[in-house]
Amino acid sequence: MTETAAQMPFVATDGLQPRASYAELAAAGPVHCIVLPTGEPAWVITGYHEVRRALNDPRLIKSETVTANFGRDVLPPEIFTAMTSHMLNRNPPDHTRLRRLVTSAFTRRRIERLAPRIQQITDELLDIVDTAAQADLITSFALPLPVAVICELLGVPESRRTDLHDWSTTFVTGMLAGPDALVAAVTGMVGYLRELVHAKRTASADDLLSALVAARDGNDRLSEDELTSMAALLIIAGHETTVNLIGNGVQALLTHPDQLALLRSQPELLSAAVEELLRFDGPLQVATFRLSTEPIEIGEVTIPAGEIVIAGLLAANQTQACTSQPDTLDIARTDNPHLAFGHGIHHCLGAPLARLEGQIALGTLLARFPQLRLAVPAEQLTRRPGVLMNGLTALPVVLR
Repeated sequence: MTETAAQMPFVATDGLQPRASYAELAAAGPVHCIVLPTGEPAWVITGYHEVRRALNDPRLIKSETVTANFGRDVLPPEIFTAMTSHMLNRNPPDHTRLRRLVTSAFTRRRIERLAPRIQQITDELLDIVDTAAQADLITSFALPLPVAVICELLGVPESRRTDLHDWSTTFVTGMLAGPDALVAAVTGMVGYLRELVHAKRTASADDLLSALVAARDGNDRLSEDELTSMAALLIIAGHETTVNLIGNGVQALLTHPDQLALLRSQPELLSAAVEELLRFDGPLQVATFRLSTEPIEIGEVTIPAGEIVIAGLLAANQTQACTSQPDTLDIARTDNPHLAFGHGIHHCLGAPLARLEGQIALGTLLARFPQLRLAVPAEQLTRRPGVLMNGLTALPVVLR
């Protein structure tokens, strides 16, 4: 067990620092006591096997008492409830009920039908990018693609997509965004989602939110707070992580020219490449927080009851226990049981959609711009501060 610097690596903005910090933590041991940006003590697990076990341990539960970073102490109670009453914050049997209802609407078939539309949006965005010699791939491509996809999937009008992204970004930044900004963003998002749910109930359409409004399991259905919360979760998780998958993935390839050349010469490796990019520099730093319900021994460390416990996904993916030579980017890797989408009952429901978007986005981008390269040295890139997300603020590139 080690004591780490307060708030590290959550507030690190240097482009290389978060991944390096987590690798250092993982090398020092599987369990660490840290201080969160809110000032609360917590335990971060960085060992691969320890993270897998923790994410499956029923003694580590979801609880509102460990969501302070996302505004529990500053938001009006009715707003907080309307934003957080989703399956990611629930334990069985509530989690089981909510996941069953959502899964009945968010089907693999619905996702697979999106492929032609994702390709069309990708092509349209790259048509715009292609008009310049240089571009920021985050603002011009990695961000608008998943925003458009998840909003079309849910049935969100194009006129409100910028608002939803801005609110979402503030929410995932949490208290680091400042309490006033956080309250304004969450209140705005909840207000709009309540309007949207009412509109779908009044005039149903062929979209996911209408399907969630109609979803039933016998006499059971989603409540109003559950509907707004699930819509918020799908919007936030459905685009924030994919932005990072695309951005981090492009950066990794451009800074590993041998792997970029291999993928260009063997495009059939695209699926494996996306999995390796998820492992190498995944879109999430950590999983959402858990609370220990009793003393739990993890990695020869006893974590007391009532403590915040955080599974370090980025760190665990960089250990020998996850894969051989974890510091090496190898897009042909087959031994890659990464934890980028979590593990256990809270494994990401939208993982198939993120993979599909990542494959289409990266494959199309690399095929269209064979001379693509960074416009600045990699060490000048910066990351967004925050507890959960691992993403770049910008990715300036030269196209030709």
